[in-house]
Amino acid sequence: MTAIQHPEARLHTLGLTLPQPARPVASYIPVVRSGDLVFVSGQIPLRDGQMIAQGRVGREVDQETALECARQCTLNGLAALRAEIGSLDRVRRVVRVGCFVACDAGFHAQPAIANGASNLLVEIFGESGRHARAAVGCIDLPLGAPVEVEFLFQVDPD
Repeated sequence: MTAIQHPEARLHTLGLTLPQPARPVASYIPVVRSGDLVFVSGQIPLRDGQMIAQGRVGREVDQETALECARQCTLNGLAALRAEIGSLDRVRRVVRVGCFVACDAGFHAQPAIANGASNLLVEIFGESGRHARAAVGCIDLPLGAPVEVEFLFQVDPD
């Protein structure tokens, strides 16, 4: 039987590096902790300060790029989480993910796009990465982002 890897080690094994946490683009704070629950505000697909893509999925942004956006949103969310709690090894469970997909009426693949976030969380956290989820279509997102993802984690108490 293979030993279970800690999330920080899994990041390394997967060849993933978390970015610097993004600064808020409006009037909110990126992370709120209440007891053993940590809420991470919606993350957009910024990489090195630039949006990976802009526009609506199914129109200006193809589904493959939208999946990449969901993965980047997840890395950005994990960076914000790590800045708050010190190490991803303190995560006990990914509780919930909310994925918003900018799209036109008639686009119905929001769950497939949300899988970009969900699958990455399971890759990093294993069974503890399985979570409740909402995948929602909307007309527009901040800064023209095609995808935005928010998170709720349960962590070790201080």
